[in-house]
Formats: sequence, structure tokens, C-alpha cells
Amino acid sequence: MSFFEYLYAKAVTLCFLSIGVLLFLSCMAFAGAARALTVLSALIFVILTVCWLTVSFFIERNRLRRLEHLVRQLPERYLLGEILPKPANAVEKRYYEIMKEISASAIGITEAARREKEDYCSYVESWIHEIKTPLAACSLILSNGGDAYKLKRELRKADNLTESILYYARLRDAQKDTQIQSVRVSDVIHEAVKSQMEILTASGISVSLQGDFTVCTDKKALCFILKQLFINSAKYCPGCRISILSKDSCIIFEDNGIGIPDYELNRVTERGFTGSNGRLHAGSTGMGLYIVSRLCRRMDIGLAVASERNSFTRITLTFACGELHSENRKTRYRLCNEENGI
Repeated sequence: MSFFEYLYAKAVTLCFLSIGVLLFLSCMAFAGAARALTVLSALIFVILTVCWLTVSFFIERNRLRRLEHLVRQLPERYLLGEILPKPANAVEKRYYEIMKEISASAIGITEAARREKEDYCSYVESWIHEIKTPLAACSLILSNGGDAYKLKRELRKADNLTESILYYARLRDAQKDTQIQSVRVSDVIHEAVKSQMEILTASGISVSLQGDFTVCTDKKALCFILKQLFINSAKYCPGCRISILSKDSCIIFEDNGIGIPDYELNRVTERGFTGSNGRLHAGSTGMGLYIVSRLCRRMDIGLAVASERNSFTRITLTFACGELHSENRKTRYRLCNEENGI
């Protein structure tokens, strides 16, 4: 900061000081004060003003230099608000408080982004290891003559893994891939069953369907959610029976497999949580139900998990509104998409 820049910053203060001094000198002249006294008063004012400006300029310049030195030393400049020098007056105090708030917000956003990046990289790494299994199985099947059914089953596993990571990558910007339409729940369930038929058959799982209703939702995302439930049952509960009941704007998915321990029920939708059942399966990433829970939250679908060890696992999907209010819900999604420029 140059001295002229500092003077420009103090221009308003200097103007008011000059006006005050002129008024004071005018009063002295009007009162009949000696000219020498008036000139001396004006000279004293000029000297004091110059001294004040000079001293305050060097003080402020030194403060700015110290601040610039702090900025250059910081590895992350958004941390500056945490080490700002104490304010000198009430105005600076308010600026100081604002900068502290901005810095705290920036730190929170940065740390969240860093954690999200680390979690994403961790999931991608585990996904790469997991997808090697069906790919290696495909190579083995082909080298042994190429059983078409087994090959199709392994390709389906690879396709499921690919779809999972795509949905995970889209979670931050899900609205751009959301298409709300009126759908029959039974049609979506049949589509999910059909897509996983090879895996369900290989695991010896039987599926019974009952009930139906119409709802306004994202058909593709709902189908993905149901696929994940089938995949989990096939992975952890081979040979079980799955029953799906659709009624009163709810889809109740239940299997009679090994169940989930009570102390793990509240954590099954956490990112990367595999639990005691998952630790027995080398290919578990703990991301399936996490992605399902995030999608349900985006689509206003209630997700409830109940289970009893060695008895059953029941997952209930509750839609925010049935057919009566489905158009209002569809309008809400449309408005959300318009706000995001879609």
C-alpha cells in the first residue's frame, strides 16, 4: 500500500477535518483574533494532521505486511480467518467476526469434500477388487468350454456392480438423472426379478409377489433399489424364500434368511458398513444399502429395516403419497428439475 493510496482511503476523514478547521478559523477571525494566532493555529493543525497520517500509515502498512506474510506462509489460504490478528476497533471487530465465520464455513466445506473424495476413492478401489471376481469367473468358464448359463450369470454380476458404481457417482447430482412418471409397482418388481433371475436361480431363491398399486416415482431408480435387495438376499441368504407385498403405498420385501443382529440394525445403511454377515463374504463393500437409502431420501421414499436373527429380514419402502397425490409429487420433481436448469 502506497502513501497516496492511504490518503485516498482517508479522504472523507480529511475533508471533515478540513471543514472543521475552516469553521474554527472563521470563528477566530470573526471574534477578532490576531492574524498571527490564526495562522499559527492553521499551521499546528497541518503539522498534527501530517504527523497523524504518517504514523498511522506506517502502523497500517506494517499490519498489512504481517497479514500478507501470514497468507504466504499458509498452505491452505482459507485458514487465514483462524489466525487473523485481533481487531483494533469496533468496525474491524465486525470484519474479524465475519472473516472467522467465512473461514469456518470454508473449512467445513473443504473437509467434507476431502472426506467425500477419500470415501469415493476407497469405494472405487474395493469395487475394482470386487469386479475382478465375475471377470475371472468368465475367463474360467470360457476356458472350460463356455457354459452359456454360467457365463450369463457372471456377466449379470458384473453388470450389477457397474450399475451400483454409476448410481453412487450420480448421488451428488441425482436430479439430472431423475424421470418421474406414473408406474405400476408390480411391473417394476417383475422387471427387477427378471433382471436378476440367473443370480436368484443359482442361489436357490424363490420369490412370491402379491398386491399392486400405482405411484408417481422414478421407475429406473426404484428398479435399482429392488435389484439391490435381491442381490443382498442372494449374497447373504442363499436358499431363502422372498415374499414381496405391495399395498397401501408400501412395498414390503421380506426374506427368511439369517437376519441381522439387533445391534447392527441402525447401521446397515451407513456408508461402508458390512456388519457380521458382510465380513463373512469377501466381496462385500457395505455400499448397497447406503446407495439405496440415499436414493430413497431423494425420492421421498421411507426406508425401514426390521430383522430377527436366523428368522427374517424385512425392508419396507413407504411412498410419501399414493395415487391420489401423485400428480402433486410429480410437479414437485418437475419444479426441482427446472430450478437446476434441467
